[in-house]
Amino acid sequence: MEIHTPDWVKHAVFYQIFPDRFARGSQSPAPLDNLPLEEWDALPTSHGYKGGNLWGVIERLDYLQDLGFNAIYFTPIFQSASNHRYHTHDYYQVDPLLGGNGALYRLLEAAHYRGMKVLLDGVFNHASRGFFYFNDILENGPHSPWLDWFKIEEWPLSAYDGERLANYIGWAGNRALPEFNHANPAVREYIMQVGEFWIRQGIDGWRLDVPFCVKEPGFWQEFRDRIKAINPQAYIVGEVWRDARQWLDGTQFDGVLNYLFTGATIALTAGDRVIPEIVGDRSYDPYPAIDAVEYAEKIQLLLHAYPWEIQLTQLNLLASHDTARLLTIAGDDISSVKLANLLLFTFPGAPSVYYGDEVGLPGANDPDCRRGFPAKEQWNLELLTCHRQLIALRHSHMALRIGEYRLLGAEGMVYVFTRIWEGDVLIIAINPGTELAKIDLESVGTRLHSQPSYILYATSEEAPEMTTVLWTADNLFLALPPRTGIVLG
Repeated sequence: MEIHTPDWVKHAVFYQIFPDRFARGSQSPAPLDNLPLEEWDALPTSHGYKGGNLWGVIERLDYLQDLGFNAIYFTPIFQSASNHRYHTHDYYQVDPLLGGNGALYRLLEAAHYRGMKVLLDGVFNHASRGFFYFNDILENGPHSPWLDWFKIEEWPLSAYDGERLANYIGWAGNRALPEFNHANPAVREYIMQVGEFWIRQGIDGWRLDVPFCVKEPGFWQEFRDRIKAINPQAYIVGEVWRDARQWLDGTQFDGVLNYLFTGATIALTAGDRVIPEIVGDRSYDPYPAIDAVEYAEKIQLLLHAYPWEIQLTQLNLLASHDTARLLTIAGDDISSVKLANLLLFTFPGAPSVYYGDEVGLPGANDPDCRRGFPAKEQWNLELLTCHRQLIALRHSHMALRIGEYRLLGAEGMVYVFTRIWEGDVLIIAINPGTELAKIDLESVGTRLHSQPSYILYATSEEAPEMTTVLWTADNLFLALPPRTGIVLG
């Protein structure tokens, strides 16, 4: 079977926005301008709102475009009684705190004018206690016409009293998130129509929340068929943290959030700097530390797990609203962040940056990883420059977007690979270790039909002077200073 994925994703650099925390717009409607909100700079709480909205995003589009981002992925924006909005009340209404449907339409217009794509978060496994159909059940009990929309077990239901059995299935045992009964054709059709509606309104794709929880046969195949019938270039990406082969066969998703890349990359670049207490309950294995040989094994397994067309539309990331931020995970070590970003922006698939990471916003696990975007005087300009340079490098080299990925060598802490597209050959080498490291790569020139030797990018200003790049016949010898990464072209 021939697999088709959206071409634009292969050239995209995503910026993930948690809308309540990115920016408050100056043109927010009058009824919403005097609400009792949390202080923007105060540490976030689980239930508080800071008042970020889509108007604020519109006002920051120039900032994002200037850095080189050309796609935005939003965590949920639909009406909800939670700051993260995974508790959906109405799938057809953008939350009024975010500006309502009007703000989204203005955002789509402004983003598309700049050539930027917009990806929304689809929470289709479960709804909320405030979702009309479930709320009717709470009001009318067994007399409700919507009983078969959810997984009711016994009566009475207890939606709020934790001392009593809920008597219905909630996602992960959470009674605030009643699970849909996807075996009900009416539920299935409702979700399909929601997906279709927003594609028709102009969004460029869906990120699907916990899609592995929807076990109804053929569900995601139908979802893909109906979305692609409206827009063949719509992007469908699933939140699957582990092996995703059953969803990446070309009939369901175009990619997944590539946490297998995330974990391995952090374990290599941050190593023993990783704070175990922060990552211990997460399932993407950024700890314990690994060396270059182990990293090579993990990356080769990952690259052989899915078809190449799918690899090019994976959504690669280093952090998200579901993890601590990399800077905090790595004990505030800037070198770890820069090395990880070098690997992120040179890996097949679309890189995604979590809002604020580009300016060094810290944050431990939820809710701390969802802080307000910092004021300019708090920005880490070194990390901002790193992101700007790596994004520009990716945009300027087709090899980094759709080129072949070939491992050249892994020894000790040194990892070397190449990206090749026609005559464009780049070599990327990193040494996340604490000592000068050397590696001798035999016959590389013959295999590449090229001898890249000019340093296009380095993770530090001192790195080029301290790095040795020596070609002898077709052999490449590299000596890399500690905590350093380079790109040769």
